[in-house]
Amino acid sequence: MALTYLNVSIGNPTNGHKLMTRRLLVDSGATYSVIPAKDLKKLGVQPDSKQQFTLANGQIITKPIGEARFIWKGHARTAPVVFGEDDVYLLGVTTLEAMGLVLDPLNRKLLNLPMLM
Repeated sequence: MALTYLNVSIGNPTNGHKLMTRRLLVDSGATYSVIPAKDLKKLGVQPDSKQQFTLANGQIITKPIGEARFIWKGHARTAPVVFGEDDVYLLGVTTLEAMGLVLDPLNRKLLNLPMLM
């Protein structure tokens, strides 16, 4: 099984002056993207609510979520982000779809998502 990583810039949607680039694992099984809380706090991203999530082992956890701006190769959108642990960097499907992208599971590449209105 191959893994797909992307270098993605992350920022605060209310203050685009601060950006950080991180290597994110594209996780088509994750609803939201996950960035360490310490990184989000450095960018000034604040949690605005909490959400329950089910882990792969069936465990249910509650995490704070907020909004962050994600930028990759000219694709830029704001999407929900989970305040994660220190070593978790995931790019979830909601962020990909907001950016107009989809993961090709066979070739492990991102493709333009046909947008429907």
